[in-house]
Amino acid sequence: MISITVTAVVFGVVFLAELPDKTALAGLVLGTRYRASYVFAGVAAAFALHVALAVAAGSVLTLLPQQIVQAITGVLFLGGAAVLLLKKDDGDEEIRKPENQSFWKVAGAGFMLILVAEFGDLTQIMTANLAARYDDPLSVGLGAVLALWAVAGLGIVGGKALMRRVPLKLITRIAALLMLALGLWSLWEAVGG
Repeated sequence: MISITVTAVVFGVVFLAELPDKTALAGLVLGTRYRASYVFAGVAAAFALHVALAVAAGSVLTLLPQQIVQAITGVLFLGGAAVLLLKKDDGDEEIRKPENQSFWKVAGAGFMLILVAEFGDLTQIMTANLAARYDDPLSVGLGAVLALWAVAGLGIVGGKALMRRVPLKLITRIAALLMLALGLWSLWEAVGG
């Protein structure tokens, strides 16, 4: 059974953490050059694979004693908050253009871009942490994949307009504060439990 609460919490945390990421910009660039549905298909498939790997890794962590899992996830969330707060802009990244506009070429380019760029990324690590914390792989996986798909969709279709209205720095700080709160809460539960 899917927990709406866990799915919503995971969605919110992953969404905010992924918004300032370079992949939203990459999706925006690909979306301006190619058919948006083709780009989204490739990007969505890559994100689904990343979430499945992260949830599997997080599920393995649930085999450890609960206090150890809470301490590990707390430290990792605090590390993630620090990464977001100390992160410098990478600048624009070069995106290789497929030779033609066929579905397989465009979707393949989107898939490979996300597959490589997001492997071991902060949101993948966060998803593993959340899977370990909640011990509800289906709800965590659903929340994470929906958040990543939402960010990809926003990046592909309207990321430029959103970034004009909401400063990237503000989005990054909100995500960092949420991760800081989750980290402190996890550590408090580990010590107090």
